[in-house]
Amino acid sequence: MKPRIAIDMDDVLADTVGKFIAIFRRDFDTTALPTVFRDNSFHELLEKDVYKRLADYVHEPGFFADIPVMPGAIEVTQALSEKYDLFVTSAAMEFRNSLSEKYDWLDQHFPHIHWKNRVFCGDKSILRADFMIDDMPYNLVSFQGKGLLFDAPHNRDNTIFQRVLSWDEVAKELL
Repeated sequence: MKPRIAIDMDDVLADTVGKFIAIFRRDFDTTALPTVFRDNSFHELLEKDVYKRLADYVHEPGFFADIPVMPGAIEVTQALSEKYDLFVTSAAMEFRNSLSEKYDWLDQHFPHIHWKNRVFCGDKSILRADFMIDDMPYNLVSFQGKGLLFDAPHNRDNTIFQRVLSWDEVAKELL
């Protein structure tokens, strides 16, 4: 039996921050520099009411359907699948529309990860694997294996978990 890796979707496989940047630039400020939002989280940069309006987009149908793929994610997960059993683990229950949209997104971009290896849940503390790659530190706290914190603007203050800055760094750590 191969070792298992649990891999989060949003801001790990999918560039959700990039999607929010595109929406912000389209609907709020066409002159905003994308790099500003890569260095700081939205809640630090935006006024509370603008942040809430932006965050509400996740409830709209189609939000999760066309999120860009993180650079290197497809190639590295293909290589990892030779050595590990990969499970995509997403807290998809939080947003009603996300379940089917994420399923279809995975079919489109990650067909090498079988549908049986997709875990859509609400609480990731039930997961059991050897490794977990996630952008949310609270998902790694109760995880029994080795947690890798995928770098994102909203987790930059966390120093508890080993941080990986990109899929290239994931490859260096696990391949």
